[in-house]
Amino acid sequence: MDRQIFDAIVIGAGIAGATSGAHLSATHRVALLEAEDSAGYHTTGRSAAIWILSYGSADARILTGASRSFFEAPPAGFTEVSLAHARPVLTLASEQDRTELEASLDEGRVPITLDAARAMVPAIRADHTVAAAIEYDSFDIDVAALHQGFLKLLRSRGGDLSLRSQAGRIWYEAGLWHAETAGGDIFAAPVIVNAAGAWGDVVAKMAGVRAIGLQPKRRTALIIDPGQYDTANWPMVADIGHSWYVRPEARSKLMVSPADETDSEPCDAQPDELDVAIAIDRMQQALDIPVNRVEHRWAGLRSFTRDRGLAIGASEMPGFYWFCGQGGYGIQTAPAAGRLLAQLVRGEEPDADLRAALAPTNPLRFAA
Repeated sequence: MDRQIFDAIVIGAGIAGATSGAHLSATHRVALLEAEDSAGYHTTGRSAAIWILSYGSADARILTGASRSFFEAPPAGFTEVSLAHARPVLTLASEQDRTELEASLDEGRVPITLDAARAMVPAIRADHTVAAAIEYDSFDIDVAALHQGFLKLLRSRGGDLSLRSQAGRIWYEAGLWHAETAGGDIFAAPVIVNAAGAWGDVVAKMAGVRAIGLQPKRRTALIIDPGQYDTANWPMVADIGHSWYVRPEARSKLMVSPADETDSEPCDAQPDELDVAIAIDRMQQALDIPVNRVEHRWAGLRSFTRDRGLAIGASEMPGFYWFCGQGGYGIQTAPAAGRLLAQLVRGEEPDADLRAALAPTNPLRFAA
């Protein structure tokens, strides 16, 4: 049995753990514990993220906006590739959804004519769409490069990434949090950060900390060949009701999702064939794209708090911090959210661009 002392332990090496660990490592010696054989195996490794300022809860939008400069100009040496690639978001509405689309124009969307929309996406069906709007300032995020950049930053600052190190027991003793792995190793530190994603409440209960009511929800995606269409420069396309979306993938393919949110236990999520069929049907109501074969399909879990806001900050127990509940906005908020978490742990006044997110992300709001 090996007992190692650190300044902070982070549970989970997905985007939340990698981001918080990297930011903390500027002042703390960090141990990043990951249960799987690779970091980001679950939600992060299955995400195809896009930065959309109007997407998500109010606190998510604050942190999304505060993250933009990082995506556009990451620190020197963080990555050798661009993290951001311009990708507008085109939103369509049928006759019954026209009013909802018009009401959303104050969220960063601007109206666009149907002729202009079809010039971008020739597959739009004339018998479906009656109105469209577009967000020009959105962009694809290179999730793998972002995740690996934070892990590299963590290691460069002396942080330790321990794979296959699932915490089987967590306890607080003599001012230190202890996490014992299945292999018998014990990591100890005065600070522990719960960045366990769908397993966040499981980790909290293990540590004797009150759960906050996280609900993992399954999201399905699939890859198709768009046939005659050259989709490389298409915008992301979605309906105003958030019941489906498509986006270009690997230059010549399309990723399709039914935007499902099916309640799930924490698990290695797998796609359901009904959700795959629903995704195709919803897309084809708006886009004239035949689907002869699904080339790939997968599912991931997105975990939400009860009010769908993030949970970033201290718990009722000394030194135990939450970094959970990112829902579907964990990637686009990651740089700012990790910065906020690290400043809270260090007892610093949060940066001006983060202060509005303090109250809505405080995990103690669930204490009642």
